[in-house]
Amino acid sequence: MTLIRSLTESRYLAIAALLCGLLCIVSFSAVTQEQGRIDERPQAAPAATPLRVLTWHNDNPRTGQNLNETILTLGNVNTTQFGKKFILPVDGWVSAQPLYFSNVSVPGQGTHNIVYVATENDSVYAFDANGVPATPLWHRQFTDPAGGITAVPCADTPSCNLSPVLGITSTPVIDASTGTLYVVAFTDENGEYFQRLHALNIATGAEKFGGPVAIQASVNGTGTGSVGGKITFDPLIQLQRAALLLSNGVVYISWGSFADLENYHGWIMGYSASTLAQVGLFSDTRNGAEGGIWLSGGGPSTGPDGSIFVQTGNGTFDANTSGADFGDSFLRFSPKTGLSMVADYFTPTNQATLRSGDIDLGSGAALILPGQSGSFTYELIGAGKQGIIYVVNQQNMGKFNATKNNVIQTVTGSAAGYRGSPAYFNNAVYYSGVSDFLTRYTLTSGLLSATPVSESPTKFNIGSTPSVSANGTTNGIVWAIDKGVGTNAAVLHAYDASNVSHELYHSDQNVSRDNLGQGITFSVPTVANGKVYIGTKSNVVVYGLL
Repeated sequence: MTLIRSLTESRYLAIAALLCGLLCIVSFSAVTQEQGRIDERPQAAPAATPLRVLTWHNDNPRTGQNLNETILTLGNVNTTQFGKKFILPVDGWVSAQPLYFSNVSVPGQGTHNIVYVATENDSVYAFDANGVPATPLWHRQFTDPAGGITAVPCADTPSCNLSPVLGITSTPVIDASTGTLYVVAFTDENGEYFQRLHALNIATGAEKFGGPVAIQASVNGTGTGSVGGKITFDPLIQLQRAALLLSNGVVYISWGSFADLENYHGWIMGYSASTLAQVGLFSDTRNGAEGGIWLSGGGPSTGPDGSIFVQTGNGTFDANTSGADFGDSFLRFSPKTGLSMVADYFTPTNQATLRSGDIDLGSGAALILPGQSGSFTYELIGAGKQGIIYVVNQQNMGKFNATKNNVIQTVTGSAAGYRGSPAYFNNAVYYSGVSDFLTRYTLTSGLLSATPVSESPTKFNIGSTPSVSANGTTNGIVWAIDKGVGTNAAVLHAYDASNVSHELYHSDQNVSRDNLGQGITFSVPTVANGKVYIGTKSNVVVYGLL
């Protein structure tokens, strides 16, 4: 009897376990389907390495690389498995690159991976990176229309071809050590114009360090706009287009202009990240004119020793005769002397032609290469509207020579020039010229291939600044946005990083599903944890695995 009772009990237990298992499967399936409806993500996707995109083009050398992408691969980025997931609505044009910070504890709302979005309507948004919820976790706006404080109407500026209103144009920067987002906002305050540096808590959006601070400056000089031997910074004339840089506890901010009206100068200012006090100041044409630092939205770069590199636009130049003007030049600032002096520079032999023809050398940011095995270990790469790619020695840049460019190498690139910056991955450099193909150059012992080793199947209208995602050295994907012509929608492209003639995906392959909408000039995609975030004229469009 004991044996029979034991067998019977075992049979009951087995049946109960089977029923429980079936119920658990049904329950899990229902939960999974419900979650799928809420956050629109595949629940079986592998967990990604925590990732932070804290600055324009991913890092201070401006390589554009994300080497921690474990979800998006060469095998699944295609029109069948990859496409538009959701959008994040905002209140204005998104000229700045979205930033990304993982595992942020938001008071009262739990822990989230957050994408930060700044708009031309003077807003900063913090969204859950998976769109759950689709409403902002927090939203800060630096205007008060009832009090007469608004974003600046385009018509109020000297010349405007940007957004209908101008507020935040440059890409902010995040200090991971203090959880602070730094951003510059442009406002019209009852007929007076201000640019202010804000320091925001990334978890709440609250102002930090006694901010914001109004940006003010003057330097000795006899150049355009000078009064009594001084040039004063004018917030209505100077466009803050270049991305912010955080380096060694200092936030660096750069300015160009709204148009080449010769009434502006290039400026760089440094502010303490902990006090917001101004700690550095430089104007590149204080005895002349122009020399804007705009970089097509890119930012100043930093080398391995902390030196800061920047390219300037067309403007007066006399540094070769002990002058103070550095139009159309690569500049280096030493961490020892900061912005008080130019530590080294390179200026092309045809600088006068570049200036007279509005052929900015500074239409893109300098790419700081990792250490090279050739004759020169520390190199940088940059190009401008002329389409010549310069490989420059960081430690001896070459200064100016009227008959010879004293640089490591020059390569004739895109015929119509560049209005964007390069990306780097696996000993290759990626450039996209105006009305030209996206191209891949290889690096051997610190020298670029004389011509591209591969190019995209189609041309880009105004060029692009590409970004790269990869899992270490594998599954490299080059992402680039073609803004389109006129009112045509922009297009997101993805290429095999080892051979960009192999296109993996573009958003027009299934336009009804993946339409990107009206793009922004110089827009840069942010790739993080299996998703691609792109700012447009009305929202952030998010792509990922379907």
